[in-house]
Amino acid sequence: MSRSVSELQQDFRQLRLAETADALPQILREAEMASWTYIEFLSAITNHERAKRDAKSLERRMKWARFPFIKSLSEFNLEEQTALTARQLKQLKQLNWLEQQYNLILLGPPGVGKTFLAVGLGIEAVNHGFKVYFVTMGELVQLLKSEEFSSKSKIQLKRLRDSDLVIIDDLMYMAMDQREANLFFHLVNHLYERSSIILTSNKSPDQWGELIGDQGITTAILDRLLHRVEIIHSDDDSHRMRNRKSLFSAEL
Repeated sequence: MSRSVSELQQDFRQLRLAETADALPQILREAEMASWTYIEFLSAITNHERAKRDAKSLERRMKWARFPFIKSLSEFNLEEQTALTARQLKQLKQLNWLEQQYNLILLGPPGVGKTFLAVGLGIEAVNHGFKVYFVTMGELVQLLKSEEFSSKSKIQLKRLRDSDLVIIDDLMYMAMDQREANLFFHLVNHLYERSSIILTSNKSPDQWGELIGDQGITTAILDRLLHRVEIIHSDDDSHRMRNRKSLFSAEL
């Protein structure tokens, strides 16, 4: 029995193939003009649906990640730092460390590119199908403290805990009280052996106890974070200072 294009489109939508339904008229025109075989026609339909679904999935993961900016690793200038070689950056980009649930700790003063590298690796992970969540330490503490009574915090922390990679920016930027330290430990304990974590900090792990305040909690946190970890320490000059813009033009 002959069916109209609009009827076929409705069938595709009922089968949850909405992308194919929308593109069906164009695909049919191309099939008729090029005299496609049945296999070629079916391949065009399935390829179109898959490509559209992949694009929407990538868009959802990027939105989920909440990156503060979008800069890929191709924009990371190796010549402006000494912490990584080209070979090491290539190894990080391959994401074997993420598949093996290794953590990364990026250390160094402000402005040396720690957050840039963390975001670049996060975007690489998103592009490879991983779920990523970016959060600053200050924001994370507020989410943890308000989880009991804030639905927004519950949603955000559920996304964080369900992620394959969690990026925590500016770790130990500020001191924690006892409750905050306990909440942070329980989060790290939950992520342990489930997710990889990238931490950026201007303080080395042996200084974290000063800001956490409780040596027992500090030891427990470090025990989990450092079990499988790569520490990348940059002590270069600030990238932002080297590339700053001046209000004053150079003297003639």
